[in-house]
Amino acid sequence: MNNIGRKHPPHFPAVERHNTEIIVFLMVCTKQRKQVLANDATHQLLCSAWATQPSWLVGRYVIMPDHIHLFCAPADLDTAMLKPWVRFWKSHVAKNWIDPAQLPIWQRDFWDTHLRTGESYDEKWQYVLENPVRAGLVKHSEEWPFQGELNTLYW
Repeated sequence: MNNIGRKHPPHFPAVERHNTEIIVFLMVCTKQRKQVLANDATHQLLCSAWATQPSWLVGRYVIMPDHIHLFCAPADLDTAMLKPWVRFWKSHVAKNWIDPAQLPIWQRDFWDTHLRTGESYDEKWQYVLENPVRAGLVKHSEEWPFQGELNTLYW
């Protein structure tokens, strides 16, 4: 059994709270932090994978060379578990990866946290949006091509 800790974070189920929307902030890293994600083919592959399994809706996201930040929410009130959904799209991407020499792509686990308010969503988004600037990849966040919003997530 895996010990819960920094290498194996707990993934608490998304729980509906008095008809309050649920938004989860998620970070998924590549295995050994390989710099293989920030390209057009991977961007399209990820968006396709997220759309293929609609039990969770992807809101805003930023794809960095070695990790992904995204905000997601259950598609309906009968909340699906997050871990199987993440496992699905990571597997989908790996099975359709263009360069087999780069496999495996993903770290085994991921990091997630439930956001508490719409203000928290906006604050986290502003922080995530600036990641490419802080990494020296672009001068202005809007220049980074590997970002977007697939679904508008409401509070």
